[in-house]
Amino acid sequence: MLNRILGKFSKDLGVDLGTSSTLVYTADKGIIINEPSVVAVNNRTDEVLAVGEEAKRMLGKTPSHILAIKPLIDGVVSDFEVTEKMLKYFIDKVHSENFTLVPRPRVVIGIPLDITEVEKKAVEDAVKSAGAREVYLVEEPMAGAIGVRLPVLEANATMIVDIGGGTTDIAVIALGGCVNTKSLRLAGNALNNDIIQYVREEFNILIGEQLAEKVKIEIGAATHLKENLEMNLRGRDLISGLPKEIKITDGQIREAMRKTINQIIDNIKLVLETTPPELVSDIYECGIVLIGGGSLLKGLDKEIANAARVPVKIAEDPLTCVVRGTGILLADKELLDKVSVPSSKGL
Repeated sequence: MLNRILGKFSKDLGVDLGTSSTLVYTADKGIIINEPSVVAVNNRTDEVLAVGEEAKRMLGKTPSHILAIKPLIDGVVSDFEVTEKMLKYFIDKVHSENFTLVPRPRVVIGIPLDITEVEKKAVEDAVKSAGAREVYLVEEPMAGAIGVRLPVLEANATMIVDIGGGTTDIAVIALGGCVNTKSLRLAGNALNNDIIQYVREEFNILIGEQLAEKVKIEIGAATHLKENLEMNLRGRDLISGLPKEIKITDGQIREAMRKTINQIIDNIKLVLETTPPELVSDIYECGIVLIGGGSLLKGLDKEIANAARVPVKIAEDPLTCVVRGTGILLADKELLDKVSVPSSKGL
């Protein structure tokens, strides 16, 4: 009863709880939070020092008593308490202008495909502990397809590939459900690690994850580019232990990422091969839609199209498709009931 009363003064939220970033949507203002999924905690006092962008800037730079933590690994909760603190911070931030003493919002949250019941319960419990009165779980490819305004309830199939930070979710959607799916623990972070490993093996230089991501964004590509790109790279020489600068090219970065990119493409082809033929003809006609930050890698859409022999397009603003989908579901209870996954209350 109290939750229902407090809920009238709370803003319902759509949340994309990602490995790399967390996005929050409200009906009246749209996307109001887009922050890295990082929390800085003081070990001595158990106090949260920073969340989001400020905490990300601390990665790899903190003294021993401060930990900058990424509480989600491969799209699932790895540190329950820190995830709860992060979500509570975002919920309170949304309601800070409303002077709501105890926010009790309804929350629609995206989850990866192939999530276990235990992992699903961890997400639900973290959101409820952070202050939500009701939690609805929606598979991220479904939320992304709704965010792109694809006809998910129709008999015609649509295929969506969500390349995030920790996971790549591949799904064929028809009649309000995922007909054929594949979830990989390979995505943007794996590409960053490929770059770190390559620079270490080829140049004996150690670089950090944030620099690897910057290299991937600036000169990384899945296919040959019309003009060659290069950038200066600074790291620690593993032989002398001193700082060192080298020049690296887009061809070298492409070589570093090739294995992971090929695995993603091979699994997209595998999903197509195991999809019922009636639905494959729909996909051939409508094409594959790419969402998630990883879809912005230069030339990736062309590489997938060449390998799968199916038209491929990148969604408009692919980083926000999932959270926009959760926002649409907040306003459409009937559609939400059709596409949300069952709660893990039985555990």
